[in-house]
Amino acid sequence: MKILVTGAAGFIGFYTVKYFAERGDDVVGLDNINDYYDVELKYARVAATGLEKSKITDGELVTSALYSNYRFIKADLTNKALIDSLFQKEKFDVVCNLAAQAGVRYSIENPYAYVNSNVLGFLNILEACRHFPVKHLVYASSSSVYGLNEKTPYSEEDKVDSPVSLYAATKRADELMAHSYAKLYNIPSTGLRFFTVYGPWGRPDMAPIMFMKAVVHDEPIKVFNYGKLYRDFTYIDDIIEGMAAVINSAPPSGTVPQKIYNIGNNKPVALMDFIGAIEKSTGKEAIKVMTDMQPGDVYQTYADTSALERDFGYKPHTSIQEGINSLYNWFLKYSQLFY
Repeated sequence: MKILVTGAAGFIGFYTVKYFAERGDDVVGLDNINDYYDVELKYARVAATGLEKSKITDGELVTSALYSNYRFIKADLTNKALIDSLFQKEKFDVVCNLAAQAGVRYSIENPYAYVNSNVLGFLNILEACRHFPVKHLVYASSSSVYGLNEKTPYSEEDKVDSPVSLYAATKRADELMAHSYAKLYNIPSTGLRFFTVYGPWGRPDMAPIMFMKAVVHDEPIKVFNYGKLYRDFTYIDDIIEGMAAVINSAPPSGTVPQKIYNIGNNKPVALMDFIGAIEKSTGKEAIKVMTDMQPGDVYQTYADTSALERDFGYKPHTSIQEGINSLYNWFLKYSQLFY
């Protein structure tokens, strides 16, 4: 199988590339390596897949020294001509679109980055899949589409028409765009609504890495909403296991060959308990600064994953403490990336 993974230098994209390259598939990774957070972490992920920073140039495919079946290209999804050329040349079987401008709070500061990457960039992917047909398009959505939904757990059948951030709005737009292209052009597509993914190589702008760094170095951490938050923290290995099952099985042709699934842990964890797991792993007490809820945040995320379990046997198995222990061991080895 030939698979394109966009966002290949990102957290989930990095693990997706490794999984399929190690399985023996022909993999092409794409990423613009933007500076939303420190690019050195992104280049370190790329290096861990066998690609030296010095050999990466804009618009050129480079073959991994670690996986002969993996090639990487530094490119932006908004470059329609490049994307079309890549699809025409490579003739992908599957596209896994994980490239996006992430982060809820940053969408308030820099809204245009989200429209360019998450809407225009995704449109270019859809158009390429239309003109150079693929067997399956899998794309990243987000639990943020549920907005202030008070019903829990969140189900794929719930209304998702009240986003509380532009980031959430762009992710919902992606789902609607994918639905229309599936209907109009018979492009089999599956959207995955991710719920707070964490683990080694994670994003430094998310609480797990931020809190780990602060606790290790005796720095204060901001605890929003005075700790009264719940998140469906999901360990990266469990996410990849579910993604792999989905990628291998496209929705059958029909009126609209598309699906949307929640992919999470189905066990929301209190933020204070999550911090407690970090304290236990590090053997240090966190210096907590209690503060108000941040604009765009939600009180709780809680995934109903029964559809994914029914269709693919998906069942996360990594406990919070196990996941935090793995994160801590990795952080000790790579902490220089965060300074």
